[in-house]
Amino acid sequence: MRRRIGSALCGLGAAALALCTVAAAPSSPARPEPKAPEAFVSLRSVDPTILQDMRYATAHTFLGERVTGYRQPVCLLTRPAAEALRTAQRTLLRQGLSLKVYDCYRPQRTVDHFVRWAKDLDDTTMKREFYPRVDKSRLFADGYIAEKSGHSRGSTVDLTIVRLPARPTRPYVPGERLVPCFAPQQERFRDNSLDMGTGYDCFDTLSHTDDPRVTGVQKAHRQLLKRTLAARGFTNLPEEWWHFTHKPELFPDTYFDFPVSKRSLSKH
Repeated sequence: MRRRIGSALCGLGAAALALCTVAAAPSSPARPEPKAPEAFVSLRSVDPTILQDMRYATAHTFLGERVTGYRQPVCLLTRPAAEALRTAQRTLLRQGLSLKVYDCYRPQRTVDHFVRWAKDLDDTTMKREFYPRVDKSRLFADGYIAEKSGHSRGSTVDLTIVRLPARPTRPYVPGERLVPCFAPQQERFRDNSLDMGTGYDCFDTLSHTDDPRVTGVQKAHRQLLKRTLAARGFTNLPEEWWHFTHKPELFPDTYFDFPVSKRSLSKH
């Protein structure tokens, strides 16, 4: 039908030439998604025993929604980082413990989503859980949000330690009552992690790895995580007990933007 209409217009003469041209113009091909370099692997293919709780592929985030760029809940990393995690995992398994990753490679489009959200000062849906003591207008100045992330280079991972056998993590229900991320473990959202003093992605100074207010078993758990990973070449970000980067990085100056998906590795 569309072709017959286009032919009729073309028969009307020069006045309809522009319409004819538009009707006949082929559509431009979809731009292909970028792919991961061959140095990237799925963590599950390197060590399937490491637990995965890929938060940004769910609605349980500081944004209150699944984040742009996370097509599947999979952990992608550079191979050296993944293999170093496998070695660290062997150490923990002998103690009846396991690593659990929250986030691994993070596309630049995800970071851009964070930035757009942070600039929208009216959206405070998840404030009570993730940043109850921080005014949203301070997220950039206080370093909680930035326009670039080391995660986008592929050798940074957010993770914790879980006691085995691991209890299942209860599902987050959008709209449920929120509890501050620094509340006692029995009160805040339970995700089967050892008690680290705060939950994951807690925008608060209590998340600083060596905050002096964190003592006892909470401090011991943080130090166990830090010590175990440091022995395998990981450096901790002092402001986040969960954040570690494997050194030396394969791509220290490159911020990738391929989606978090198994298909991003399909050419390997």
